Amino acid sequence: MRFANTLATLLVAAAFSMAGTVLHAQATSGPIQSTNGTYIQIDPLAGVRYDNRFDFSVGLASGHIHAGPNLREGADLGGLDLSGSYWLSKRWGLEGSARGYLGTSGTAPNPDHLSGLFVAQYMFLAGPEYQWIHNKHASVVLHALAGGAYGDFNTDLRGNTPGPTGPAGFYTNQTALGGAIGGHLDLNRSAHWAFRVTPDALLTGYDGTSGYPHTQWNFGISVGVLYKFKSKR
Repeated sequence: MRFANTLATLLVAAAFSMAGTVLHAQATSGPIQSTNGTYIQIDPLAGVRYDNRFDFSVGLASGHIHAGPNLREGADLGGLDLSGSYWLSKRWGLEGSARGYLGTSGTAPNPDHLSGLFVAQYMFLAGPEYQWIHNKHASVVLHALAGGAYGDFNTDLRGNTPGPTGPAGFYTNQTALGGAIGGHLDLNRSAHWAFRVTPDALLTGYDGTSGYPHTQWNFGISVGVLYKFKSKR
């Protein structure tokens, strides 16, 4: 867990360090016209604005989880991140996000030789976001999202007893508290399209003892594209 937290910190720091570098970059050349006046080079970012009402993004996602309360080995899952925003002002907006992570996880030592079992996590989140530093090249958007997480841990148990006391040591299938704290780094490619990187600290509250919920913090990241709709405030 300490290694996962360290890795998450380094990756988030690297992403936002990249943002700072891009945000201070300046265009090195302006429009160019040939001697006969027939060729013009146009800046593709000249129309970038931050007054859109809606935007939508889709990205390939990766998330780290622990499939059971006592498992030392975590699992890195892959999936999809779909997010949309409604901007109330130039700085503040409301974001909704649906994320699915699929993969396999190691198990507790067991006499049935179970290993590499399928697990999945689905998150449905919403919350405020804040448009931080930005220019025509890039922007950084911070968010704090909360909602629910559904963990599918028992699909591949092959008839064995589910739950932490079972041979795999996994959680039982359940819906729990979910959250994501982090943000987006958007690298603009045109007035409407941007390349988006989203590093987050992912919160889940799966119950491993049927009596006391456990809070898990793990790292997640997605990489994809953002589209800003034309509708303006």
